[in-house]
Amino acid sequence: MSNISSRKADHIDLCISGDVGFHQKTTMFEQVELVHDALPELALSDIDLHTEFAGVSLKAPLIIAAMTGGVDRAEEINRALAQTAEKFGIGFAFGSQRPWLAKGIRAGYLVRDVAPSTLILGNIGIVQATETSNQVLQEMMDETGVNALCVHLNPAMELVQPEGDQDFRHGLDTLARLQDLSIPIVVKETGCGLSRSLGTRIRSLGIKWVDISGAGGTSWVAVETHRAQDSKHKLGHTFWEWGIPTAASLGQLSGLGLGACATGGMRNGLMIAKALAMGARCGGMARAFLQSYARGGVEELEQSIAQVIAEIRISMLLSGARNITELQQKPLVLSDALLRWIPRASPLFQRQLCLQSL
Repeated sequence: MSNISSRKADHIDLCISGDVGFHQKTTMFEQVELVHDALPELALSDIDLHTEFAGVSLKAPLIIAAMTGGVDRAEEINRALAQTAEKFGIGFAFGSQRPWLAKGIRAGYLVRDVAPSTLILGNIGIVQATETSNQVLQEMMDETGVNALCVHLNPAMELVQPEGDQDFRHGLDTLARLQDLSIPIVVKETGCGLSRSLGTRIRSLGIKWVDISGAGGTSWVAVETHRAQDSKHKLGHTFWEWGIPTAASLGQLSGLGLGACATGGMRNGLMIAKALAMGARCGGMARAFLQSYARGGVEELEQSIAQVIAEIRISMLLSGARNITELQQKPLVLSDALLRWIPRASPLFQRQLCLQSL
């Protein structure tokens, strides 16, 4: 096995400053419009941002999404991110915990002492979960004190990665087995989005939570393309734009009864508010917060998070919504391009039709 810590260090550097975004594909949130209410009869202080994800209450619908772990630099970064999440009452997600399982590396994964009440999400790949017993996974969850375990599905990334996995069989059986763990399972992608077919399959197992991680933001295929050589490098360029846009993925899952966190290219609070209006429980941002911390430490990170929360709050007021439940009942305009992704029988599509008849 190649040096996992070296790979994780590469990921940090590429996510901070590398050319790892989608070049053509967008999140499609530019195809979503909230309808302005010029007389909302609300004060900004009336807006209630509370929500719940994976069984934990959040003061604002925001998660510092999965980025790093398993390398010495991650220790400082993750403790700062987790402590800041605690301050704002939002969530925090680990990057892949594969280094813990493969090499016993703890760096970046022990943060509960600085974030005692924070929603902390663990993270393991479906292939590694398939190869690991529930007992070993439960021990890792207990030691890290996470509230839920994200299981990431990342075939596109792995197939481009120089040392990546090639066999993705038995994943559904693994997810069924993981339901015996003591904490909720969150099924997530790594920048390629989740389809309705996938949502239907996991919902049939009783899984209730997903992290969209759609296309339009950081492309982890692109990240691995920078690390690859020869044929893998060529593969990476071919599949750089692969994936379901984040808004389209959220639409695909409409009506399946899944609690979704919208991640993948979320750049500001307005985008998160649009995701909430489409049915998400919360939104997650990774690269923007990592870049803020890299530029100006905790002070700039806190400023960035406060800005995003303020933007969510203002978006809700301007839509005339006192809380997230009300926001999900307000007018919402979706473009024809986005509607093509949304099943006609879903509540989101029907809501659009009702609005057109007003």
